[in-house]
Amino acid sequence: MSDTPAADPADPSVETATSVFVGHRELLFSIVYNMLGSVADTEDVLQETWLSWARKSGQSTAPEIGNPRAYLIRIAVNHALARQATISRRRETYVGPWLPEPLITDASDADDAAEQAVRTESVSMALLVVLETLTPLERAVFVLHEVFGYAHTEIAEILGRTPSAVRQLAHRAREHVQARRPRYQADPDLQRRITERFVEAALGGDIAALMQMLAPEVTFWTDGGGKTRSAGLRPVKGRAKVARLMAGYASRPPKNFDVRYMHVNGDQSAVVFSGDSPYAVVVMDLTPEGDQVREVYAVTNPDKLSRVRLAEDPAADEEDRDPADAR
Repeated sequence: MSDTPAADPADPSVETATSVFVGHRELLFSIVYNMLGSVADTEDVLQETWLSWARKSGQSTAPEIGNPRAYLIRIAVNHALARQATISRRRETYVGPWLPEPLITDASDADDAAEQAVRTESVSMALLVVLETLTPLERAVFVLHEVFGYAHTEIAEILGRTPSAVRQLAHRAREHVQARRPRYQADPDLQRRITERFVEAALGGDIAALMQMLAPEVTFWTDGGGKTRSAGLRPVKGRAKVARLMAGYASRPPKNFDVRYMHVNGDQSAVVFSGDSPYAVVVMDLTPEGDQVREVYAVTNPDKLSRVRLAEDPAADEEDRDPADAR
């Protein structure tokens, strides 16, 4: 237990600390989420960051922090790196493929355009899967440099490493990512059309149409966490196998199912509901040419769908919420 006395909420310094933290919260959320791929773990890290920040701000003898943004990022990144050990142990006992927790990025999730712009810095589901194969330090450097544009010298200060060490980490991470998934910007309208056509063909059991849309080397990933029906303990590879699998799923749909199209990690995606409850989030990753599907990611683990709702109500999210709450 910390020996630091509890902060007085009426203290002006506490109010200032809260205001500063809230002002940077969405940026911190995006950085940590891209490092961890889990909304729940990101919320925990932000709570730890807030507590560290509040303790530091409440120390009357502590020197004034000249750059609160940089200081908060350093705290959050290092808390995220510390959490990686716990996450790694959890993954060792996870049943079947592990996929990142879907992040719904519809405009209704944000209070204003600036907040939405920061929130949608989260990278695609496909790239998050590749980032899982990096070391924690490589991933932190990649996210800070490639996604958020921080210079190597700034990252060195955040991580407590030398600039040359950070450059080496950045080089290894970039080569690793490029070898597995060259980065390109998918056309949103095309992705929406193909996603809708794919769902229509799957629901209709139209294997011929699915075969046309699927790339020969397509891979189907399903993350049920051992709690729902899934395609098995390994990803399914190959056009014919994936087409038959999708047709099989469609032949046994959930009760009162409804398909909605939402932005998931910035990509147009299909979200399946059973009544008012989320049943699956399905994300398509297209070939660089944009004419076929090369990866299908289906998240059905209910623990990862708890934040997906049929009707978004931002006002409900804000009700009774502490400004410093990391949720």
